[in-house]
Parts: sequence; C-alpha cells; structure tokens
Amino acid sequence: MKYILLVFCLILISPTYAKKLHVGWEIWYPYISRNNQQQLVGLDVEILNAILVKVGYTSEYTELPWKRHLHYLKTGEIDVAMGASISEERLRYAVFTQPYRKETIKLFVKTGSKDKIKLTTLSDISKSDYMIGAESGYYYGNEYQALMKAAEFREHIIEVNDIEENVTLLLKGHIDGFLVAPATAKAFSSKYQMKGEFEQHTLKIYQADIHIMFSKKSVKPEIIEVIDNAISELKQSGELDKIIEKWYQLN
Repeated sequence: MKYILLVFCLILISPTYAKKLHVGWEIWYPYISRNNQQQLVGLDVEILNAILVKVGYTSEYTELPWKRHLHYLKTGEIDVAMGASISEERLRYAVFTQPYRKETIKLFVKTGSKDKIKLTTLSDISKSDYMIGAESGYYYGNEYQALMKAAEFREHIIEVNDIEENVTLLLKGHIDGFLVAPATAKAFSSKYQMKGEFEQHTLKIYQADIHIMFSKKSVKPEIIEVIDNAISELKQSGELDKIIEKWYQLN
C-alpha cells in the first residue's frame, strides 16, 4: 500500500501529469499586457490560452524582461515564450512550433521627419549621423544581426528594455527613430493617446513568421507535437484568424 501511495504521489508531482506550462512575458502591445482588472490580455495570450484549452494544459505566467526570459528558456526555468522568431542562436536551446502569425518590423520616426531621414537600406545607418533605438534581446532579422557585428553600425544603435523607453528617447530628441512592429506602435499610441507623435519610415527592416518557443530542457517533444497539432486545428477552423483580426481591429 505504501508503494502504491508513493507511485501515486510521484505521478501527481511529475511535470508530465501536472500539465502546467510556465510562460514568461513582458508588456508588448497588442500581444500581451494587463487590463484595468490586472488580467493578462492580448493577441498572443488569447491564442496561447485557446491552444492550452484544446490540449488540456494550464499556464503560470511570470513577468520578466525579454533578455532574462531567453536566459531562463536556456536553463529550463521557464518553459514557453510567445511571439518568437526563429534564429540560429535560439535553435541551440529551444524548439519552435509551426508559425501562428506574421510580424513586420519597421523604423518609426517623429511625425514629419520621415522624408528628412535619408535611409534606403539598413547598412546606410553605419554611414549616417542617426541614432536608432532597439529593444535588447529582440531579433530583427539576419541582416541586422550581421550588421551588429560591425562597430560602425553598432555605435548608431541604442538598446533599451521596451517601447516606452524608445518613445521617451525619441520625443526628447535622443534618438532619431526606433524599431518596432507597426501593430505595437499603433496599439501603444492608441493606449497612451499619442496618435500623431510618430510615423513609419519607408526603410525595410524585417518580416517573418512568428512561433511559440519552448525550452529544450524543460518541455518534452511530445508536448510540443500536441500543441503544434492544436495550432493546425485552430487554423483549419478559422478560430486563429478570428483572434488575430479581432485584436488588430481593436488597435
């Protein structure tokens, strides 16, 4: 009887049977934020919750900066990251689902200045006098990653924690523009009543598929496969597109 009870207790505390995933997050409009009731809301949150309901899992959310979030995925202290791009570095410690949405990164500048800022390619930044804000730990594409290895490009980039810092630096004149997804810029300006303060430059930065990312150390491959199947079901039913369309219309 003692042996049976011991086995039962081990099953209860086993991660396989607990069916709970630890998810990191930081504010990223319109993908994840808190509402007035301090509940987590957003496009990515709603999509992840819809997936977890399908597979019978629950989640525990921990707020932390993106760079630390990536470190905890490496160590297995956090299981999941939403809204992730695939990169060679991340593939060393993480596994990705199929894409569930797309993302575009653009350069945003003060309204009225986009025609004055003469940038045609990313590499033009190296030969300019412009300072550009970027969020630490974020992936802006292979070209950006390659350029960041050169000091003459890197000295024009100021890395900050979030869009709030970038907007503050832009409005104070400390940077000439910042990199961000148009949906994020739109949601941020709407929330803080800053419409008309900044505009999108024509410079092309990056566009790619977006995935859910799992720690290789803490999440078993069979769990990721089940979640990937759930994404396929949400796509086929049209529910995924409805969630995406709803949040883009709200902002």
